[in-house]
Amino acid sequence: MSDTVAYRGLTWDHPRGFTALDAAARARPELGLSWAVHSLEGFETHPIADLCDRYDLVVLDHPHVGEAVEGQCLLPLEDLFSAHEIEGWRRDCIGPSLASYNFAGRQWALPLDAATQVMACHPSVRDIPRTWDDVLAFDGPVALSLAGPHAALSFQSICAALGERPATVDPDIFISLQTGLAAFDLMQRLKDASPLSVRDLNPIGILQHMVDHDDVALCPLIYGYVNYANRLTFANAPRGNVETGGGIGSTLGGTGIGISRRCRMTPQLLDHLRWLMSPQAQVDFIPAHEGQPSLRAAWRDAGVNARWGGFYANTFDTLEAAYVRPRHNRAIAFQTEASARLRAALFDHGDPAALLNDLQTAYARTRVPGTER
Repeated sequence: MSDTVAYRGLTWDHPRGFTALDAAARARPELGLSWAVHSLEGFETHPIADLCDRYDLVVLDHPHVGEAVEGQCLLPLEDLFSAHEIEGWRRDCIGPSLASYNFAGRQWALPLDAATQVMACHPSVRDIPRTWDDVLAFDGPVALSLAGPHAALSFQSICAALGERPATVDPDIFISLQTGLAAFDLMQRLKDASPLSVRDLNPIGILQHMVDHDDVALCPLIYGYVNYANRLTFANAPRGNVETGGGIGSTLGGTGIGISRRCRMTPQLLDHLRWLMSPQAQVDFIPAHEGQPSLRAAWRDAGVNARWGGFYANTFDTLEAAYVRPRHNRAIAFQTEASARLRAALFDHGDPAALLNDLQTAYARTRVPGTER
């Protein structure tokens, strides 16, 4: 019987999610590791337990961790790596990238990739907005990212910019009426001025549309993709009014590598995962293969920024301050319902107070009081 273990990994179907992982695996054929892909929408919504039944390594979004803990389908990193290693990653990763995968007292994924909602501008834009007031006053076509889960994600980012991070002050309350009304009003004003051409597009589609067309000059909140950094200008997400407690508002994205319970771990695979988190891989290899690293050192590296149009330096502050959205079991179900309700209210000019009541009801329905976010 051969000693070789064949590993199956699953990531998402975009160069940022696949190219570096595939190249790294091909460089070490003795690992027997191959990477399959599924769509961005599958990555955002597919049940994590089903994926872990079929794959050894699963690239996941941190809101899935509550679901993963409930389904007991991932191995905690504490069973595989030393406390010293995990603490080092906690210290070196940008913003809450590592912390976002910590749930119920354990660490559930390695934050390979870091991202958050930032501002994207057409190259013709010279005076880039800094605040939400600047965005409202911007003289040009502005688009909102509303498809799939992104209506809810944009709403949460705006709430954070206004000074209240959803489900944080009181974990049983999604958002206060005052902040929610102000955030929805801002979104309604921008939606009414947004072109219909990007209404149903995911972030990748919007960014490509901005490259190919001139009917969108600015998207104030969209997940940053370094792959577009030499064709579009990226900047920090808009700030709220500092005097009223506001600041940069952005909802954390990015991806982590989770290790399923079906995985027959070997020292060689552990070393490969360690290498993916090393400065050598994060500063050199991953950016050179269209990836978006998670180590702070890579985001500050002059060479990396020179190659990618200053993308990392220009959005660094946003990622450091990013908000971690709810991660309880069924958080994905809430996110899906919240986005659908927000879109309906925005496009039908629904009653904002009724919408916020519906969001709270949906949030409470998916959550057991007293559990973590």
